[in-house]
Amino acid sequence: MIQRGGQVVIRMLENVQQQTIRPLMLAVIAPGTQVYTDEYNIYARLTEWGYGHKTVCHSLGEYAS
Repeated sequence: MIQRGGQVVIRMLENVQQQTIRPLMLAVIAPGTQVYTDEYNIYARLTEWGYGHKTVCHSLGEYAS
């Protein structure tokens, strides 16, 4: 995770599941923050968790929005 102009947060996760990423995200990302991810479904609940959420589609050659 990286904030534009901010700190990078990198964690090796045991697995890639919502139950694994949620505690990390809640610990390091302020509620209401706009989060940009790829379309992987692990991020499907970000809006439920209190974040804004936008995606990029790598398969269409999109890597930034």
